[in-house]
Amino acid sequence: MPRVDKNRPTDEWIEEIRKRYPCEAEIDRVLTRKMRRRAGPPYTPVSLETLIKGTEALIRSELKDDFEIAEASWLSGGASKLQMAFTLKWNRPGVGLTTTPMVLRMEPSESITDTSRLREFQMIKAMDGHIPVPPTYWVDNEGRYLPYPAIVYGFAAGVTKPTASSSGVSGVGTHMPHSVRESLGKQYVEHLARLHTFDWSQADLSAFDKPTPGTQAIEWKLNQWERIWEEDVNEEVPLMRVAIAWLRQNKPAADRISMIHGDYRVGNFLFTEHDTQISAWLDWELSYLGDRHEDLSWSTQSIFGHADEDGKTFLVGGFTPKDEFFAAYEKASGLKVVPETLKYYDIFGKYKSVVICMASAFRVPRNGKSHQDIVVAWLGGIGYLLLDELRTQLEEVL
Repeated sequence: MPRVDKNRPTDEWIEEIRKRYPCEAEIDRVLTRKMRRRAGPPYTPVSLETLIKGTEALIRSELKDDFEIAEASWLSGGASKLQMAFTLKWNRPGVGLTTTPMVLRMEPSESITDTSRLREFQMIKAMDGHIPVPPTYWVDNEGRYLPYPAIVYGFAAGVTKPTASSSGVSGVGTHMPHSVRESLGKQYVEHLARLHTFDWSQADLSAFDKPTPGTQAIEWKLNQWERIWEEDVNEEVPLMRVAIAWLRQNKPAADRISMIHGDYRVGNFLFTEHDTQISAWLDWELSYLGDRHEDLSWSTQSIFGHADEDGKTFLVGGFTPKDEFFAAYEKASGLKVVPETLKYYDIFGKYKSVVICMASAFRVPRNGKSHQDIVVAWLGGIGYLLLDELRTQLEEVL
């Protein structure tokens, strides 16, 4: 492709890259919006007052009765999204007058993972009653009422790690003590099995293109992530060309299409410590319809677990050894774990991680587009470590 100033992309270049990497319609809309707004102003702090007024306008567009927003405060966490906690005093349908704790989750002006709030909203809503998720209420997918696209969902009680445990950024390196391993580990597998066996055909997933079994879903994902690489990267990296070529030449055919979380791991669920029960699965922004092996591969990555006390046995999520994890998944889901397909998604997951860390995590802070520039820039610092791991993985299959 011709050289272009990616900080000020032309309409012609944007259209060219859209044609070169066709992906799902809603993904295309989000990425195109990102590029068309890129030359605009950097992120500027948003006040709580602004968020309260925008949230009031959104809710007013949906409710006929009076309501009141109270106790608004910034919510920590969410390395790529802005979050506000608040309580809503309202006449809840089917309940009556009540006070409900809620969360507003909103994009910054640009993110390391630019995603669709409507897709996130629809996926969480589809999972309600099937696996633990927060209740969903409203979505402002176009940023009509708020500064950026946003969703409002219920506040879920719980913690991401045991109080006495340690962890790194975004749940990486979380240590799970013996006292929680059996209970949380069992739920971790069961919820993943329920997700992958859910009959999504009757759910409202209008923001998702529906792939057929085969290679269609992974083809869309390869186009999406190579497109993001081209849009955001600042230097040529030949190994990434090798990787995407291998991924395209070796696409495995999905035997069924499942709902995929896209970031299923420790750090993305809450649990209540008094009874060790998972209360909510969070961060559905990367969800899509595809091959179950992506979630299986991603959740078993080394950064999302730790060694047993013997110092040798790796525990998936800090819960259970890999072979036991896969055996429990097959029993709970009735679905097979195919080693060759799992290996493919190991490489795909590493490719995707390099895109995020070496491309988007450079471009976003370069242009001052996020409220979390320091954290995003930190992620950029591990890009070359991930690239070396990708090299090792490719050497094993080439």
